[in-house]
Amino acid sequence: MKRNWELDELIEHFTILPNEMKLIENKTGDTRIGFAVLLKFFQNEARFPTHKFEVPKAVIAYIAKQIFSDPELYAKYDWTGRSITYHRTQIRMFFGFREDTIEDVQEMTTWLGQHVLYHDHDVEHLKEHVYSRFRELKIVPPTPDRIERLIRSAIHTYEESFFQTTYQKLPSSTLTKLDSLIDRIAYLETDDEDASGEEHGQLSFHELKADPGRAGLESVLKEINKLRTIRNLELPVDLFKDIPPKVLKKYRQRVSTEDIRELRRHPAPIRYTLLAAFFWLRSMEISDNLVDLLIQIIHRIGVRAERKVEKEILKDLRRVSNKYGILFNLAQTAISHPDGIIKDVLYPVVNEQTLKDLVKEFKHTGPAYREKIHTVIRASYGSHYRRMVPEILGILNFRSNNEVHQPVIRALELIKKYADTGLHYFPLSHDIPIDGVIRTAYKDILIEKDDKGQERINRINYEISALQMLRDKLRCKEIWVPGANRYRNPDEDLPSDFEERREKNYKALNQPLAADSFIATLKQEMIQGLEKLNAGMPKNPKVRITEKGNGWISVSPLEPQPEPTHLSRVKVEIARRWPMTSLLDILKETDLRTSFTEHFKTVANREILDRETLQKRLILSLYGLGTNTGLKRVSAGDHGESYKDLLYVRRKFIHKDNLHNAIAEVVNAIFRVRMQEIWGEGTTSCASDSKKFGAWDQNLMTEWHIRYRGRGVMIYWHVEKNSTCIYSQLKSCSSSEIAAMIEGLLRHCTDMEVEKNYVDSHGQSEVAFAFCHLLGFQLMPRLKAIHSQKLYRPEAGMTDAYPHLQPVLTRPINWELIRQQYDQMMKYATALRLGTAETEAILKRFTRNNLKHPTYQALGELGKAVKTIFLCNYLNSEELRREINEGLNVVENWNSANSFIFYGKGGEIATNRMEDQEMAVLSLHLLQNCLVYINTIMFQNVLSEKKWFDLMTPEDLRALTPLIYTHVNPYGTFRLDMKERIPLEGELA
Repeated sequence: MKRNWELDELIEHFTILPNEMKLIENKTGDTRIGFAVLLKFFQNEARFPTHKFEVPKAVIAYIAKQIFSDPELYAKYDWTGRSITYHRTQIRMFFGFREDTIEDVQEMTTWLGQHVLYHDHDVEHLKEHVYSRFRELKIVPPTPDRIERLIRSAIHTYEESFFQTTYQKLPSSTLTKLDSLIDRIAYLETDDEDASGEEHGQLSFHELKADPGRAGLESVLKEINKLRTIRNLELPVDLFKDIPPKVLKKYRQRVSTEDIRELRRHPAPIRYTLLAAFFWLRSMEISDNLVDLLIQIIHRIGVRAERKVEKEILKDLRRVSNKYGILFNLAQTAISHPDGIIKDVLYPVVNEQTLKDLVKEFKHTGPAYREKIHTVIRASYGSHYRRMVPEILGILNFRSNNEVHQPVIRALELIKKYADTGLHYFPLSHDIPIDGVIRTAYKDILIEKDDKGQERINRINYEISALQMLRDKLRCKEIWVPGANRYRNPDEDLPSDFEERREKNYKALNQPLAADSFIATLKQEMIQGLEKLNAGMPKNPKVRITEKGNGWISVSPLEPQPEPTHLSRVKVEIARRWPMTSLLDILKETDLRTSFTEHFKTVANREILDRETLQKRLILSLYGLGTNTGLKRVSAGDHGESYKDLLYVRRKFIHKDNLHNAIAEVVNAIFRVRMQEIWGEGTTSCASDSKKFGAWDQNLMTEWHIRYRGRGVMIYWHVEKNSTCIYSQLKSCSSSEIAAMIEGLLRHCTDMEVEKNYVDSHGQSEVAFAFCHLLGFQLMPRLKAIHSQKLYRPEAGMTDAYPHLQPVLTRPINWELIRQQYDQMMKYATALRLGTAETEAILKRFTRNNLKHPTYQALGELGKAVKTIFLCNYLNSEELRREINEGLNVVENWNSANSFIFYGKGGEIATNRMEDQEMAVLSLHLLQNCLVYINTIMFQNVLSEKKWFDLMTPEDLRALTPLIYTHVNPYGTFRLDMKERIPLEGELA
């Protein structure tokens, strides 16, 4: 049961009805409150509490108030005697439930295998399904331990059946090829797992598992070799047709952590199923990687050519100023002296050097500039990069669902056909697609005249143009690749059963079925917002709207708030009581209190290590990853664990899903432990922003950052107002912050219910406003270019309405377009909610490269309407502007603490493996949240004393944050004693 309940939720779920009150009336004292709590808990959860204090205090207090009882009496309620047994029987009978039997457990195991396990193996998710099913059957579920045993038994039974079924589906030729591949790899592999088999003409297992290197010809050829090797296995196309990728990823991860010897020891059904799942997913991943490499290389060719030409131009060019004045003087002089000699008449007016500079400048701009760039691109492409085009076109197929883009597909087939010829021009007999392949500005460059004066298409130039167009269409998924995942058919990203489940999908989004109702509500909000802003403008001294430019909004900066008076004294007291607390001890103490290491389950089929040893090794490994010091340095500490032991735990236990679950456990523990009197009420808002980390660059993730300079990756954080980070993502520098923002709001696994999200200018757009509105979130950006924002009119014919806003008012919203595309917009919003594809993959369709997409246009209109409502509130309310600013200050403070914890190797992520980069970031996230958790308890222990709490002014409480580290020591020797505890005073923790 969740820990934080709002009053309206308590009223809805825990109000005692008259027929329920009759059961309670004949009870007194602690049995009265105990029975009432059990009754309402069972009504909501369809089970009894596993322990007395599983029920939140707020719930106990609310129930006690209704039955005129003292909530303190609940602590005295006998949890083991005959009374509670009788009470449970009474409650079961009242709600029509019965106790479970052995047959019920067996039937539940069968039901899981038939209806759930084909798409989900996560134990926590399965528990929810089991409890829900028992509720439907009106059976009281067994104890949590029995539930877990039931689930693990069901998974084991399902997997045995799955392995056997997959084994039978694999043709004998594929089994032979799998054996042959593994045998050859085993022959090449030595004790050094990183050994390369290229010199033998055979890829090693390590290379088959490896990420691609930096974008370039070598990386392309390596990935093509991997894909050919996998396709040569001839896995059946429909082998895993109905199995979701997240289930297959479990088996892929298992293969990734095992060496060849371990794989070969498995029984045949398990071995072949694991290998088939691994190569099936690797095939999709490599296809995606090839598309990424192609996109980056095409972009690189163009960018490098532009830089080279611009460098030459800057070296050779002196810009001529006052060109219009010079031309006027030339024209006037020429008219006055039509028969004069140029040297005598014009040179005295404009000297010869200025005219030469004018000629040079013209040659370096316009068509001449484009031609020069294209010449450089052709030279680079023809001599080096062209070697990869036939290979990529030979291994990947390109498709489009839109007739408009079929010319590009036909152009690629034409290029493939003539790839191995030495022809300068395409044959005249061919119908060569021009429109949709060659940009209008480049037609003059690509179409040449041959010796006979006939117009011909230069083949190399045509290839370059077709590849540039292909890049644009791949980026917005108008062209897709069969066999890929992120670049697959965009129709597969949408839920296939949307129409059948239409009402449920709309209800889940909390949106009306009728487009007219949706539009009417939105239009009314726009009218109210514009009217309120217009009426308040004369009395709003901090916001001015003027005619400057094409309409200009000026907003006065926020005035600084009063400084906290006594907060520094509280921080000094914390440093006095817990001086130089070890960061490793903070991680350990958090685990001893929250048991987050219980979420680290092995990817193998069983655990051999005892939990106590595993707990210690997990803490040391997570510390090494989260501080970036590495496992080798941590293994040298005073704790008795070797590098080999820690490396084993890292490979088998520490993975993305386990880390996310552990982070969620710590976050929920922070929410549970907080005292409302100190930290305020639970919040529903968070702020999100990114930070750049330096990283090794021989991979596809690391990129040059145009703002922060240098190569690296971006970490996108979602942080709530009291400095607890609920979600983090590793992103490339050029990836969409909007996709990351939506992903975090939807995918965080904590108890927090997010309603508002603060972002800076990079985290917002009209499409972002539209999707956030459809998904039920309020997007609240701090807009850098506030002066250039426009307000849209709710309806046509309102030209004279809102006189104080006239300079920044623009056209009315196209409601008809929203009405026409309403269902499609809801379908995309449902796809985001359900996670049928990655958020970024879905949002790729809605970029500037795809302006003509009707759903994109409708989302743009919806975003304009929602953004207008937000701007009206933002300009009208200084409190809202301050709220957004404070929220973003919290996430910036979180960013500032990253370097204190992630201090190893100069704060640079020293690996090229994308999985290792992600593990480092998630471990940092976990470690920093542990610091927040322990600091929260420390602050509460100090402020629980009356003399300290009475010192706190409203300014002190406003500025209070648990993300402090002046009392923490992250360095030194790595000493870990599992029996030693941090002396946190009191029992408040």
